Amino acid sequence: MSRPCQLQETGRNNLIDDAKARLKKLDVGTKYDHLSFHKYSILLPLLVKEGKLHLLFTRRSEKKDTLVTPVVGFIDHNFQAQPNPDEVKDVFLVPLDYFLYPKVHSQNYVTHFGHGFVFHCFEYTNPEDGLTYTIRGMTAKLALLVALIILGEKPNFEIEFNLDDVIASCEKSFLRKYATSQL
Repeated sequence: MSRPCQLQETGRNNLIDDAKARLKKLDVGTKYDHLSFHKYSILLPLLVKEGKLHLLFTRRSEKKDTLVTPVVGFIDHNFQAQPNPDEVKDVFLVPLDYFLYPKVHSQNYVTHFGHGFVFHCFEYTNPEDGLTYTIRGMTAKLALLVALIILGEKPNFEIEFNLDDVIASCEKSFLRKYATSQL
C-alpha cells in the first residue's frame, strides 16, 4: 500500500513530466539566434502546489526592443524564496490555470509602429494574504502562452495564439519587426 507522501510525489512528478513533454514539442532551440535584437531570457519558474502547477513571479522592470527568450524551469515544491529587498519587492505564486480562466482580465488592442497587438492585463488576488497583483505586458503574454502550451486548453477570452500552430502564431505575435523584412 502506498503512503500519502508517495502518492503526492507521484502526482507531482506526473504533472511536471506532462508539462515538460508539452513544452519540448514546441522548443525552437537556436532558431532565432541570428536576429539582431538585444537578447534577454526570462525564467518562468513552475512548481506544483496543492496538486496544481503554479508560476512563481517577482516584480521586475521590462525592456523594449528586445528579443526575450522564455525559459521554463521547474523548482522544488518546498522552495522558499529569499529575495534581496533592494532588487525584488514581492514574490508570489499564481496557479497556471488562472491565465486561462481569470477572475479579473482585460485586454486592449494596441498599434505600435504600425503593428497591432493584444495587451493582456490580469489581476490576481493572493488568497493567502489578500494582496492583489497586476500581471501585464510581456509577462502576461508569456504566462498565457505557457498556460496554453502546458494545459492545452483555450481560455475564456480571445487570444492571438493559434493552438493548432503555436510556433507560427508566436512568430507572428513576437517577431512583427521581421514579418516584413528581407530575412
